[in-house]
Amino acid sequence: MGPVAYGWTMSQPPQSPDAPGSTDVDGRVDDLTDEAASDVERAAAPAGDDHDDHGKQQVEHPGGHDDDYRAPVVVAPLPGASAGPPKNSRPTPETQSATPRPRHSALALAAMASVAVAGLNPARLALPQSETPERHITGVIDTQGRHWEVHEARTDAVGASLEAEAEVLRRIGRVVDDGRLSFDVPRVSGSLRQQGAHIQVRSHVEGKPIPVEALRPGPGMSAGLGKALGEIHELDMSVISEAGMPVYDAEEVRRRWLSLLDDAAATGKTPPTLLGRWEQALEDTALWRFRPTVVHGDLAEENVLVAGGTVVAVRGWSQAHVGDPAEDLAWVYSSAPVDCLDSIEDAYDIARSEGVDRHLRERAELVSELSLARWLLHGVRTGDKPVINDAVAMLEDLAAQVGDAPLVEPAAPRLAPVPGEREPAEPDAITNPVAMVRVDDEDD
Repeated sequence: MGPVAYGWTMSQPPQSPDAPGSTDVDGRVDDLTDEAASDVERAAAPAGDDHDDHGKQQVEHPGGHDDDYRAPVVVAPLPGASAGPPKNSRPTPETQSATPRPRHSALALAAMASVAVAGLNPARLALPQSETPERHITGVIDTQGRHWEVHEARTDAVGASLEAEAEVLRRIGRVVDDGRLSFDVPRVSGSLRQQGAHIQVRSHVEGKPIPVEALRPGPGMSAGLGKALGEIHELDMSVISEAGMPVYDAEEVRRRWLSLLDDAAATGKTPPTLLGRWEQALEDTALWRFRPTVVHGDLAEENVLVAGGTVVAVRGWSQAHVGDPAEDLAWVYSSAPVDCLDSIEDAYDIARSEGVDRHLRERAELVSELSLARWLLHGVRTGDKPVINDAVAMLEDLAAQVGDAPLVEPAAPRLAPVPGEREPAEPDAITNPVAMVRVDDEDD
């Protein structure tokens, strides 16, 4: 069954306009604005519970962690949260946390980065410059020409997510350094926690967001995307499990989706035809026989970076877990041009050492559709009427497109022969009647 082109589109949450390419800050922290300088002083001063018994500030450098370090576990969203139209607007720990803390300016973040990372002396601000109610990101170029990103968590939930992702990035970075991945990931170089601030400093990875809707079939970005997805799903699961991220087997994945289905039905806003379509697929046990893999969990254009016609980096690993690889492919099937899918799938198959289970595409389509129900539930739980109306409209549009068609065509039943009965022979195998001809005696 081929993919259905639903044509879903949803924009990202509003972000602050990009800053100019770079802003000079004179190359020295001491010469920053008064606001930035005061933040440096606060960063260097005692900050209550954020210091140890000797009055030292809590400055973390991932390179000093031993192999037994376990990052705090962040409960991942239901599988498939990244698929479908709610890209980056879905309910994550970011949108479920307390009131955001006051923001710091970009110059202040640059100043604090110099405390978090030894030898980082800010020279100027650079891209990216983005902001949401829960997170503030600013680019910094240091005096050695190195490009950094400073991530400020404005809620405790986002801070926990940053720390969990840092351990995943550390472990995947080792795989990259060993030459086992064709793309790069950001590297976390330090973090700083003090009263009113929680920042993390990462290396900036070059590349532009992949233009999924403009992909063309054949070698290049389409094949590069398929190869990158296959390599992600080939990662050793210990990369995720030992980082403290969630691990789900096939049955757990199915039951989590069934729970979401029940919740969506309880809202009374999901078309009955869709509920039946999804339930039939979730109850088809053959569909859910798969080997769990590492799952990125938040694939979107802005998290897959390309340069020179191929994928060069993958970022945004905060929702990584072990689960159904279809969760990542759902984004591909709902976003990429249909004529590119063969190129993506061929490269993906080559990158997978044990082959691909035959129901991967059907599950990916199911995840894409269920993401609409998840978007609806987010609106209901937060009382956000625009989100509810948006989700209801998309669900009704989907219901109109698929009608009563099942997501997975049921297999034709095969009747077993009744014991003791002989099956009739094929018509061509039936012996024709033999005409009896009289033979006269030789004496006659």
